[in-house]
Amino acid sequence: MDAASSPPYFSGLRRTYEGRPLNESDMAPDPVTQFASWFADAVEAGLPEPNAMVLATSSAGGLPTARTVLLKGYDQQGFVFYTNYESRKGRDLAENPRACLLFPWHPLRRQVRVEGKVTKLPREDSAAYFHSRPYGSRVGAWASRQSAVVRSREELDARFRELAERWPEDPPVPDFWGGFRVVPTEVEFWQGQIDRMHDRLRYRRTKAGWTLERLAP
Repeated sequence: MDAASSPPYFSGLRRTYEGRPLNESDMAPDPVTQFASWFADAVEAGLPEPNAMVLATSSAGGLPTARTVLLKGYDQQGFVFYTNYESRKGRDLAENPRACLLFPWHPLRRQVRVEGKVTKLPREDSAAYFHSRPYGSRVGAWASRQSAVVRSREELDARFRELAERWPEDPPVPDFWGGFRVVPTEVEFWQGQIDRMHDRLRYRRTKAGWTLERLAP
């Protein structure tokens, strides 16, 4: 097959996007307030895991990678998620503390993209969240050296059983695990429209505050 061509069935996947117009006058004064409104819409619409987001990072050498993680909180300071600091994303963020988040709310014909600097959460904040997790998830955080090569599934399961026997009730917080906050510098709200004339409104942080601007689709 020619590299520039597409299989014939791709034409059948085309969809027409028809969404409510996204006007500047309808937008909140800041992106976090606007995100809260759209996030509530996603929850109300019954989207599965509306807090699922694609997290893109890059190493110091510029090698990009992306994966889906779960948003665990947000406020005017930024967007929070938790992970193993020794994972690939953890290593990327140690080398290059910037990230991009993407919320792909396809059934609503909406996307939200967040770009910003990344900081570690205070240890006490990570500990508070860790102790709120189900017991199995806490053991799992210890059992999995995330992104490391393992010989087999059996090795993982044996490690989990060993740690569950060591801590049958209350596993401590791993020193290699915790939270990150993405502090936004840009937040784009994308609303699908007919004829690919999509609405794209971007908040950009300036010294004077947030500037709202429209981008070509």
